Amino acid sequence: MQGILGRIVENNAELAGLLAAVAADVAPQIGTGRVADYIPALARVDPRRFGMAIVACSGASAFTGDGEAPFSIQSVSKVFTLTLALGRVGDALWRRVGREPSGSPFNSIVQLEHERGIPRNPLINAGALVVTDAILARRRPEIAIAEILAYLRELSDDPTVNVDREVAKSEADTGFRNASLANFIKAFGNLDNPVASVLETYFNQCALAMSCRQLARAGLFLANRGVDPVGGQRIVDEEAARRINAIMMTCGHYDASGDFAFRVGLPGKSGVGGGILAIAPRRAAIAVWAPGLNSAGNSLVGSLALESLARRTGWSVF
Repeated sequence: MQGILGRIVENNAELAGLLAAVAADVAPQIGTGRVADYIPALARVDPRRFGMAIVACSGASAFTGDGEAPFSIQSVSKVFTLTLALGRVGDALWRRVGREPSGSPFNSIVQLEHERGIPRNPLINAGALVVTDAILARRRPEIAIAEILAYLRELSDDPTVNVDREVAKSEADTGFRNASLANFIKAFGNLDNPVASVLETYFNQCALAMSCRQLARAGLFLANRGVDPVGGQRIVDEEAARRINAIMMTCGHYDASGDFAFRVGLPGKSGVGGGILAIAPRRAAIAVWAPGLNSAGNSLVGSLALESLARRTGWSVF
């Protein structure tokens, strides 16, 4: 794979060969890890599923395994709601949510109370709830949900992206800690909308179902300074794209973000559905899905696959 070091890939076959090699690297580990069994709809997912896709800035693409099977993207959605919120309120968002790594689990209440309702960053659950509140903007949840869904369909260039209603209901039925976080934030005056409306919107955004191919395509603008290199549209300005990538690098894997940066060296965002979106700046967007999680709540095999890819390509930013 030395031929793809340091350049934009323009060959589908070359990408397919890379993915085949990565899949072979992680094959012995497929099925390891523990699915997110605290969400009933995710507890039933087969941990032996594995898919991966790459979409390059040239438009070349490839997938392997279950790379076209939809799965619940969960917290990977936070990358796109952050992008949407920044487009709506700009830097005013940073008065309500910080930009520092948390060093705590993704659903920590203790840290939120200590910091008086200002979440440490937008990629932990508390921060994502504030971002969702900014998108809601005193509208009905169904309007905000439809806007988020339309945004993901546009970015992925695929109208079949949808919300998995079973997962959304499962989240609502068991989301007591997220409800606690939202009430804490509301008590400190950092939510403008009713808690119930914020939670309904948040549970539906987490229940977005996308394939690796769709997810990589949706994130491609972050690999190209905010411009979709395939369609040519500017999604965000260059500074916003740089900032989103920086937050993904430092905060995208919760209290294991440092380890992911050490092993992979790419901006990335994980979700408890087993998905990870990673960005190779000026080269490609990569998505991987393997439902079994490690102790930090990140895809175990997905992380190994991205480590293999970074090693084979030299795409680490370091």
